[in-house]
Amino acid sequence: MEQYEPDRLSPAQVAAMRRSFRNGRAALSRRSLLRAGTGGALAVGGLGALSACGIPAAKNTAGVSSEDHSAKEKEIAFSNWTEYMDVDDSGKHHPSLEAFTKRTGIKVKYTEDINDNVEFFGKIKPQLAAGQDTGRDLICVTDWLAARLIRFGWVQKLDPSNLPHAFLNLSPQFRSPDWDPGRAYSYPWTGISTVIAYNKKALDGEEVKSVSDMLDNPRLKGRIGFLSEMRDSIGMTLLDMGKDPAKFTDDDYDAAIARLQKAVDKGQIRRFTGNDYTSDLSKGDFAACLAWAGDVVQLKADSPDIDFLIPDSGYMTSTDNLLVPGKARHKTNAERLIDYYYEPQSAAELAAYINYVCPVDGVQAELAKIDESAANNPLIIPDAAMAAKSRAFRSLSQKEETAYEEKFAKLTGA
Repeated sequence: MEQYEPDRLSPAQVAAMRRSFRNGRAALSRRSLLRAGTGGALAVGGLGALSACGIPAAKNTAGVSSEDHSAKEKEIAFSNWTEYMDVDDSGKHHPSLEAFTKRTGIKVKYTEDINDNVEFFGKIKPQLAAGQDTGRDLICVTDWLAARLIRFGWVQKLDPSNLPHAFLNLSPQFRSPDWDPGRAYSYPWTGISTVIAYNKKALDGEEVKSVSDMLDNPRLKGRIGFLSEMRDSIGMTLLDMGKDPAKFTDDDYDAAIARLQKAVDKGQIRRFTGNDYTSDLSKGDFAACLAWAGDVVQLKADSPDIDFLIPDSGYMTSTDNLLVPGKARHKTNAERLIDYYYEPQSAAELAAYINYVCPVDGVQAELAKIDESAANNPLIIPDAAMAAKSRAFRSLSQKEETAYEEKFAKLTGA
């Protein structure tokens, strides 16, 4: 594990993170509720803390077993995002958690206190850095933050013997990210896919099958949208250029920036957006845009004019991930809850409500019992061909992240 170094964010990184919790991927809707919500003000405070002076070097706790009180204390404290848990047809919240408690006797203190990755990191960082209990046994954070927590040694290594369903049923496309090979420290809660969405009426007979079609067709000038999330827009552009987002070089990155800059300069790209692209696409201001699959599921349900495609070159997928913080009191109980959501029936109950990519193999038959349309939706249950086209953005060093965000900020005018 690398030695922890104080976080010093460049102005471009701070701006990117503000965009993220205001209207970017960190603000993706859970059934149309922004997960940034009222946390925006808190998140700004969190950014201030992150960009200020650093804190003392952390105690490296990765892989070191904390004292586990699971046997005597039948409880778990689980922190998650807003609207990221199932609700049944009667409006009853979290029935799958209640079923877990009924089966195991383990009570779950479920808190929707993650409004934004950056703000949440600022909230738990002092305790983690000092090797102290955060008061949480299970957290759910996006891949780049999960990678950081693992790198700093601030999460506990999982015990495979407590995760038989998770080990067996984890979809192959999520099994070995470069930041956690073999999933030693994390398991995905959901996948977040970036695809091309389009408005059939606004296309007016034009064809869009690739990022190149979006960038090069003069008849679509001023009616194309890209995302304000760097990893999504650059990742999709790299794929279109025949480059692997998991292995690209500085020169590859610069070439992708130049490709997009050319489209900006000639007015092809109308603007870079967060998930407010949904309004532009529905109204027809965008003929086509990069979009997040969770939103597209809802857009397609609301309008017959909206559809999506997966380019032959592939598409980007990120993940929100479950981890056990260092010094958590109930590690075994937390592992049992992770494993519970990798049982197909439990996974189906969750997927039927939140409509994000389900990372659990074998869930389709169970999901069909609840919602047949969801079970047959490749944006929720990717088929083998779609899963094979999924790509992830590689982990970045602090130096790379600073340089890349600054270049992307200049491109987007942020």
